[in-house]
Amino acid sequence: MPGHIVLSKGILTAEEIRSLDLSAELVVLSCCNTGLGTVTGDGVLGMYRSFLAAGAANVVATLWRIPDKKTRKLMRHFYSSYKRSGDAARAMRGAMLHMLRKEETSAPPYWAAFSVIGGTAAI
Repeated sequence: MPGHIVLSKGILTAEEIRSLDLSAELVVLSCCNTGLGTVTGDGVLGMYRSFLAAGAANVVATLWRIPDKKTRKLMRHFYSSYKRSGDAARAMRGAMLHMLRKEETSAPPYWAAFSVIGGTAAI
C-alpha cells in the first residue's frame, strides 16, 4: 500500500500505521490528497484505510489539494463542533455549511474535499 507521513524524525509508512494499536475515536488527515489511494477490488487503499485498520473509529481525509488558509478556517469550525457533539460527520457537515455561507469560502475547492470515513458514532 503506497503512502507515508513525513515526521520531524523520519517517515511513518502506511504499513507501519496499520501495525499500530490505535483506539482513537478520530484521526484527522487535513493535508492534501489523504483520501486518495490505489483502487482495488476491496475499494480504495490509502492512508485513511491504514488508520482504520489500526483501530481508528473515524478518519477525516481529503480528496484533492487543499488551500492552507481556507482549510484552517474549516478545521477551526470542525474541531469546535466536534468538541461539543462528539460526532465527526455532523461536525464536518456544520463546518462545510459554515464555509458555504461565507462568500470568500463558498467555492467547493475550499470545503468539498473533506470526507469523514468510518462509523461516525458519537462519543
